[in-house]
Amino acid sequence: MYKKEKIEIIEYSEKYRQDWDSFVLKSNNGTMFHKQSFLDYHESGKFDFYHLMFIQNDKIIGLLPGGLTDSGKVFWSPVGASYGGIVAEDIPFRLALQMVDTLLEFAAQKGINELFLIPPPIIYNKVYNQHFEYAMLYRKFDFEYHYISHAIEISDGNFFNKFDIKTQRIINKIYRDNNISIMESTDFDAFYPILVKNKAKHKSKPTHSLRDLKRLHELVPDDIKLFMIYYNETPIAGSLLFLTNPKVALCFYIMMEYEYKNLKPTFLGIYENCKWAYQNGYQWFDIGVSQDTSSDNPMTPSHNLIYFKERFHARGLLRTTYHYKFK
Repeated sequence: MYKKEKIEIIEYSEKYRQDWDSFVLKSNNGTMFHKQSFLDYHESGKFDFYHLMFIQNDKIIGLLPGGLTDSGKVFWSPVGASYGGIVAEDIPFRLALQMVDTLLEFAAQKGINELFLIPPPIIYNKVYNQHFEYAMLYRKFDFEYHYISHAIEISDGNFFNKFDIKTQRIINKIYRDNNISIMESTDFDAFYPILVKNKAKHKSKPTHSLRDLKRLHELVPDDIKLFMIYYNETPIAGSLLFLTNPKVALCFYIMMEYEYKNLKPTFLGIYENCKWAYQNGYQWFDIGVSQDTSSDNPMTPSHNLIYFKERFHARGLLRTTYHYKFK
């Protein structure tokens, strides 16, 4: 029988900044989205951040970035980021359950009525472990949404041969034509107008402003990689990677000038991005969620987008929002 040591939750303050980000880096499931250095790109006052730290025997054993809405009655994790949820090392189930119970007790004491937690998909775990997900379900969390995300496994380096045959031919033809090139860049001023036009075509807007992207590049330069694609010397496409943790490179944006659609620059972009990620030690290339943003139902899949991703042997992963409402 194990000895159950008490866990307490304390609210984050600036004096814990270094300890917080250091813990994210050594954790099993932490990502750049959990780091304070990432969240700093938001303008002061934009969100009511409410980050929490799990402490046992005077030691950090878990973190929960987030924020409050509805006059402090609803807690969201993340706020201002893609992934949240409890960050911890590769821990046993008994400890994960105790941390979830401690969170519920803490929330009840603070008068919080609802919790929404969005952990990273399983591929972001250094060691596959879904103890927190099971603990939440055991304690009667339900689901708010399931989004479908797609990722390419690149760990064996053989990803090109798994692309469908037409995709392989398209990429080979691009190289033969020799008038399209791709390179690493920091030219966000060239990238952003193309991104805005691309998003507008699909009746949406970028998550980030140009100021946001430049600010992120200043704050976490090692976690962001921009690639631009040129036709001769004209920028026609690009992709922005968020290097989320040592396992997964996330393609947060991929875009192109539609007048050059016939050149299929995004095919080159995905392949070269996968190649770069593999050469730099990543095991997965995440191409992001695949929802129809024009639909009233946020879970509606974008069939064309999913088909495009599947051509690169990307496979579906759930991005789930766990929800708990106090009775």
